[in-house]
Amino acid sequence: MSTTIGVEELEAAAARIAGHVVRTPTLPSPGLSALLGVPVTVKLELLQRTGSFKVRGAALKLLSLTGEQRAAGVVAVSGGNHGVAVAEMSASLGVRATVVMPRTAPARSVAAARAAGADVRLTATMAEAFALMERLEAEGLTLLHPFADPVVIAGQGTVGLELATDSGELTDVLVSIGGGGLIAGVAAALRVLRPGVRVWGVETSGADAMSQALAHGGPVQVSVDSRISTLSAPTVSPLTYAMVRDLVDEVLVVPEAEAFAGVRELAEHAKVWAEPAAGCLLPAARRVLAKTGEETRLGLVVCGGNVSVDDVTGYAG
Repeated sequence: MSTTIGVEELEAAAARIAGHVVRTPTLPSPGLSALLGVPVTVKLELLQRTGSFKVRGAALKLLSLTGEQRAAGVVAVSGGNHGVAVAEMSASLGVRATVVMPRTAPARSVAAARAAGADVRLTATMAEAFALMERLEAEGLTLLHPFADPVVIAGQGTVGLELATDSGELTDVLVSIGGGGLIAGVAAALRVLRPGVRVWGVETSGADAMSQALAHGGPVQVSVDSRISTLSAPTVSPLTYAMVRDLVDEVLVVPEAEAFAGVRELAEHAKVWAEPAAGCLLPAARRVLAKTGEETRLGLVVCGGNVSVDDVTGYAG
């Protein structure tokens, strides 16, 4: 499978969802620049509606459905953020939503999806959540997959369009990977609009489905063993695998503990309250800098901020 999402599709996606999402700030971060020793720009998707980039893909997919598909209701599987995005966007568009999450999903995400009116189903594991999603789709619900859908990827890719347009000079951009929808879309935009920029994917140990796919030559089922539920996809899709293979320079895997430490560093130095899915960017950035040197100009996609005080306190343990 080749990469199939072009800039024209991303631009059309941006126009279609413009009234439903926030054009989030792209800003220099003096604190992170001092911490890392090179200029750092942050794309603050944690300020997005529902607290993460996920609402972009959810909005685009829901807006693309036929009347019959909307009437059937939608089903989504999520470690947290996709479910909240689907629940809120479905409510705003008058579509009935069922969201399947593992019990490891953040309690605030479960509560937020329910508050938006979704029927939330909890399972023991993420693998079981995906299996239940497939059964509900077979029963007639319209699938709104978090990453195995080119429409959803195009929605997430609008992050890359904004970053390319709003940032100054960059040499390297770091993007977290769960199922790969965000990095696939961002890389598609940057490869055309900023062709000299290197794109790095970041996973955490215990949630490294993309790294394992790249090692095996295609998507494989992995045994997820991570507290970072928003990165804990049990596999990647053929499309996100192909796009990462073709468009991303390298995928780095960092220890879970370093991702948790990165959350605290983002709070202290960047003054943002981010998830471990974004915290993992800082240890990865240090690895990138060891390879690229002092002329590097970093861009970090701070993908979401849906964590509580208790969550962050717990990460220190």
